[in-house]
Amino acid sequence: MSKETVTIIDNRTGKSVECPIIQGTLGPAVIDCQALAKEFGMFTFDPAFMTTASCESTITFIDGEKGILLYRGYPIEQLAEKSSYLEVCYLLLYGELPTREQMESFQAIVCHHTMLNEGLLRFYNGFRHDAHPMSMLVGVVGALSSYYHDSMDIKSPEHRNVSALRLIAKMPTIAANSYKHIIGQPYVYPRNDLGYVENFMNMMFSVPAEPYSFNETAVRALEILLILHADHEQNASTSTVRLAGSSQANPFSCIAGGIATLWGPAHGGANEAVIRMLYEIDKFKNVHEYIKQVKDRSIRLMGFGHRVYKNYDPRAKIIREICHKLLSELNAEHQPLFETAMELERIALEDQYFIERQLYPNVDFYSGMILRALNIPLNMFTVIFAVARTVGWVSQWLEMMNEPNVRIGRPRQLYIGATQRDYLPVEKRVS
Repeated sequence: MSKETVTIIDNRTGKSVECPIIQGTLGPAVIDCQALAKEFGMFTFDPAFMTTASCESTITFIDGEKGILLYRGYPIEQLAEKSSYLEVCYLLLYGELPTREQMESFQAIVCHHTMLNEGLLRFYNGFRHDAHPMSMLVGVVGALSSYYHDSMDIKSPEHRNVSALRLIAKMPTIAANSYKHIIGQPYVYPRNDLGYVENFMNMMFSVPAEPYSFNETAVRALEILLILHADHEQNASTSTVRLAGSSQANPFSCIAGGIATLWGPAHGGANEAVIRMLYEIDKFKNVHEYIKQVKDRSIRLMGFGHRVYKNYDPRAKIIREICHKLLSELNAEHQPLFETAMELERIALEDQYFIERQLYPNVDFYSGMILRALNIPLNMFTVIFAVARTVGWVSQWLEMMNEPNVRIGRPRQLYIGATQRDYLPVEKRVS
């Protein structure tokens, strides 16, 4: 830790305080401003916490200006090319890539936990047939806490670990069952002879009447999508999981809180918005007219640019190639929806308006097309995101719970309401 400080002066009184500067291994330094409340009686004001570091973390690093995303120090490009989703899960959970023996043991444990209690399966009957699958995810994940009273001591490292593994293992089963409930098909039990992604696809798409055949490119596309969405630093849903966990809530309720936050369209609904935009453009049969309206700022282009990545989303570079390969193999390139998408992509990569503003296609643009090409309905898009992000949530929760002194989160506020006033009886109140 750096011994440098920054001096903050209260111009009203001339009083000053020395605040330590803390430098991480990567990224900008931060100012420890805890002394402000004690010395000045003031707090910092930072709406949406855009310039506040809420925690220390060793899990994920993002440099939005340079387009860098690292999981435990490993570039996302290398992991997406060479790793599997379960290997990335191990890395995020435990900090290192596994040996062959560790990976085999980890896979076996995850397979062992994929089934749901039969009582929990009946939980789905309480949902309407047209319920949103994210509402099922929130409810069923929260309900998991009803089944594991013998291993939910959050002060026990062993209990924390088994809870994390259960969540990673069961989330695809919960998600697939939500889909099956909506379409009225029987639930498909998990199979231990299949890999994590194949098992998920089998539970989603197979039926008892006939065998399900896997397309290798489709499996790899979904696996890459899961890897790219596994974690993304202190976003809204991850911060929700950490804040809930700081109250010593059980891990299942914490993850349910993360799912509820992800459900918000400003967070987890971007790839769904891309497909809705493509349908809207296709309705008018005029991509160039739509682009004209984008340039006039009368409408917003979905799936281009990124709030964090100011240059190019590194995940988009990775997913673009597998997206094009999948569309080609499925002979979907010439379907109107995907033709529209490809024309949009071409314009964005060639038009100076987009190049100057760095409005490049982002990961949501390509992930939306991949999911649509796999015939996954729009209301399941965010569910797939939640399946991918579960490992990030539980890794962040584990990291926080492993800290020696976890303090409950308590953001402060700038109060701008009424000053103190006296209660008036109803007969004395005037409108």
